[in-house]
Amino acid sequence: MARKRTGSRKKKTSRKKTTARKKRKYGPKASRKVERSMHEMKRGKLKSGRSGKKVTSRKQAIAIGLSEARSEGAKVPKKKR
Repeated sequence: MARKRTGSRKKKTSRKKTTARKKRKYGPKASRKVERSMHEMKRGKLKSGRSGKKVTSRKQAIAIGLSEARSEGAKVPKKKR
């Protein structure tokens, strides 16, 4: 005896996505550098380059981390002028 289906079922079709994947702006090395500089800033060990004062700003700590990563050749976008 055949069973009668209740409700509607859709057929699964495989579709390819037409949109291209976005490339990562920052490489993993840049991420590690920023993480390290944030860690130092939170513990009061991060100092600014020229004056040698303690860094207290979160944005400044990120900028220092990205700058260090950039100097080591990591994948980081160019600084905006």
